[in-house]
Amino acid sequence: MGRRPAVPARPAPRPAGGGTLVAPIIVAIGVVVGAIAFAVTTWLLDSADQSTELRLSRQEAEIAALREDLAEAMTERQGLRADLAQLRDDFSLVANRAPVAPAALPPPAVDLGAEDFEQPPTEALTEQMKLAKARFNKGITQPRNATMIEILGQPRDSYDTTCQPVTNPRLRALLETRQVGPIRVTMLVPALDSLQRVLDRLKDSDPDIHAKLGTAGALCARFIRGSTRSISNHSWGTAIDLTLEGQLDPFADGGTQFGLLILAEYFNEEGWFWGAAYNSREDSMHFEVGEETLRTWQAEGRL
Repeated sequence: MGRRPAVPARPAPRPAGGGTLVAPIIVAIGVVVGAIAFAVTTWLLDSADQSTELRLSRQEAEIAALREDLAEAMTERQGLRADLAQLRDDFSLVANRAPVAPAALPPPAVDLGAEDFEQPPTEALTEQMKLAKARFNKGITQPRNATMIEILGQPRDSYDTTCQPVTNPRLRALLETRQVGPIRVTMLVPALDSLQRVLDRLKDSDPDIHAKLGTAGALCARFIRGSTRSISNHSWGTAIDLTLEGQLDPFADGGTQFGLLILAEYFNEEGWFWGAAYNSREDSMHFEVGEETLRTWQAEGRL
């Protein structure tokens, strides 16, 4: 008998659907992972936005509080300025007192020789003179007669205790009459320029005192009161006596008009000497150009 041909064996059958499930599972996993990543990212962004908004809110609250504090401080400052202006006005009015009547007859005239006293000397410094010496005229020297004559010459040939005109032609050429603020005076031209700066400052800082300012005289060629030899610095047009509301500050009364204290600072900064610090009797109304300033003007060719 002949052999039958061999029949090839069939491969084992694959599980039904096995090859078609992998791709959907991978896709599903990707979707889940993507959803989770999206959710996490959204949560992080939301948290960051909320944190930023919280910080901004806190900063805005702090700025608002600072603005309120600043507004209160500005209001308080304006109130303090108003109070200071009122106090200055009150002090000015109170300080403008009438001259004190002398308790006894004035001392007889004495020859003070080369001493440039504007008033007769006292036995001891008053408290006001001590204060003036401690606080004012730092680095400023009161010019003596020898210095004035060296720089400007003799104002005239003869003197007494009354005001007389200047006869020195060179000195007369340096003099000028001018309206300076509320006063009209005759002085050296550079002294008038300096006085103008002083009164401009006073007008800016204390216009009420500036409006009440007056003068008891500037240029006056004469001897110093109580002397038969010493020449007053008024004789050269470098000194001025000031009043407030028409009142002179009393001599050696232990007090000074409030406005003169303010003026003393401004005059000192311009190089003027304040008479409240005289070695003799306190003369708070008197201001004169210091020696250092005169020599500066001389060096600049202004004299």
